[in-house]
Amino acid sequence: MDMTFDKVSIVGLGLIGGSWGLALKKYGLAMRRIGFGRPATIARALAVDAVDEGTDNLGKAVREADLIILAAPVGAILDCIPRLKKIAPSKALVTDVGSTKRLICERARETFGDAPLFLGGHPLAGKERSGVEHADAALFANARYVLTPLEERHLEDPRIKAFVSLVTAVGARPHIMDPARHDHALAFLSHLPQLLSSALASLIADESLETRLPVELAASGFRDVTRLAESPYSVWRDICLTNLENIQLALEALVEKLEFMKQHLSDQELEREFQQALKLREKLRETG
Repeated sequence: MDMTFDKVSIVGLGLIGGSWGLALKKYGLAMRRIGFGRPATIARALAVDAVDEGTDNLGKAVREADLIILAAPVGAILDCIPRLKKIAPSKALVTDVGSTKRLICERARETFGDAPLFLGGHPLAGKERSGVEHADAALFANARYVLTPLEERHLEDPRIKAFVSLVTAVGARPHIMDPARHDHALAFLSHLPQLLSSALASLIADESLETRLPVELAASGFRDVTRLAESPYSVWRDICLTNLENIQLALEALVEKLEFMKQHLSDQELEREFQQALKLREKLRETG
């Protein structure tokens, strides 16, 4: 399967968009890489060689593109999809990297047919620090890359087959699933950990102000658990807004679990919780 695209347009030049650009260059998978963004962002992307050229004109950015990667925050992706209806080439494959999928795929289904063709995407890779200056060609190495086609028959389209091969070529592992199922799963496996990390860090910040808690005593365990608290709200705002019910469900389940542990701090039920948690960690190690 030919996985090389002549012209790839990257709409959004942050961490993920920049990493896509660097990976395409490293593995020789695109003849031209065109970036869309603000002039200052384009300048930074050019400086790290994430794109070959850039523009703040969306029509110019996607003109004659074979592949269009929407690498913006979820809200911006939702706004961009209708704009692409009239300006994206009919031959193109449009994909995104949004952390929620149901609303994006619904918007794409309402907007596109097969020309251009849309494929939802979510690379399960990232860093706490955003921005193209933190982009890395190896960001997707060994990462799950969720793909959510609008229809099962689309998987036989040569454009999607080529993109699946492209995902594999940059080191990621394609995983096909339903958009709604994706959003439910990620609410527990990604969105909840982020909120838990931010909540714990915020709690300790409050406590340090109220009781002068000596935060210098925080060791590696606390630092590991609060690592995600470095992630910017600007990224997570749209995720929370577009996966609200699933995240609320996950938070309610966590509150119930914490309340249960609170009630059993002095009996063997707490030990069972620790044992169950240990089994999950062992399973995660086995699966890599």
